Amino acid sequence: MSLYSTLAWPLLRHIEAETAHGLTLMALKTGLLPDLRRAPDDRLRCKLAGMQMDNPVGLAAGFDKHGEVPDAMLRMGFGFAEIGCVTPLPQPGNPRPRVFRLEEDRAVINRFGFNSEGLEAVAARLASRNYKARGPVGANLGANKESQDRAGDFSIGYAKLAPLLDFLVVNVSSPNTPGLRNLQGRAELAGLLERMAPHRQACPRPLFVKIAPDLTDEDLQDIAALALDHKLDGIIATNTTILRPESLRSANKAEAGGLSGAPLREQSTDVLRKLYPLVRGKLHLVGVGGIASGADAYAKIRAGAAAVQVYSALIYEGPGLVGRINAELSELLRRDGFATVADAVGADFS
Repeated sequence: MSLYSTLAWPLLRHIEAETAHGLTLMALKTGLLPDLRRAPDDRLRCKLAGMQMDNPVGLAAGFDKHGEVPDAMLRMGFGFAEIGCVTPLPQPGNPRPRVFRLEEDRAVINRFGFNSEGLEAVAARLASRNYKARGPVGANLGANKESQDRAGDFSIGYAKLAPLLDFLVVNVSSPNTPGLRNLQGRAELAGLLERMAPHRQACPRPLFVKIAPDLTDEDLQDIAALALDHKLDGIIATNTTILRPESLRSANKAEAGGLSGAPLREQSTDVLRKLYPLVRGKLHLVGVGGIASGADAYAKIRAGAAAVQVYSALIYEGPGLVGRINAELSELLRRDGFATVADAVGADFS
């Protein structure tokens, strides 16, 4: 592991970002990375929408877009993994280059545009999993760029993938598909969820909606109300931001796309703080954005998140990051007298 961390991972950071990501997936598929799971820690064991997990740190969507390595990521130490985004039909996404490291800012800008192999290819791959590591696996569902019925695309995705997975996520918050974020509007989102209802009845699975960090307080109130009305299991907060903080230093800061990583940390945590009083105890929140340490994860849990997800920090910290976050989180829970993760959820509001 030390050889990989000291040689291979730093080398990847000197290769064009999307090419480096492809090489990482190849390594994961060939089993070059060792099993990094630690002995179960009772303090970290938790449930998310009824799904049992060894720890609350999950892999965010975007890393494993085509469902190629969910079990390899669970063996890296994640408590759960989210693949995708998956669109009904295959589509190439936006032209390359479309992902940019902001090294000085510990951030990433991407404008992938839902590049996807499509439902048929992803479903076939999931159906052929010959080994299933312990931990829930879900999929982030999207709509095709040229679709004339984007709301319907989510129903198609749910129907196809629900029998193969533990949970599903409605992604109406990517900034890289023109017009997609309009589906976060109250009427639009209500119509989309109503379309999905028959499929949810036919094959019940925990369902989450992933939202943008750039919403108004009124938007958040509407989404929380809809999530409760339609009996969703949770809200994932948040996707990438279209804002560009003045603190950014990298020359890549002017690239178009969604910004993730450290600069998103406080903005995404603030969304959790606003949502938690609206949904307290009635559905689960998942915190995403800028998590690179146990302290970052703990802040989101105290702000109301039942679990968290990580992606961008992996680019800079490498595969050992997951174990470090969990070890630090366990110590913070112990320090503050929390026997479990669940005991700390929303502690800032106590």
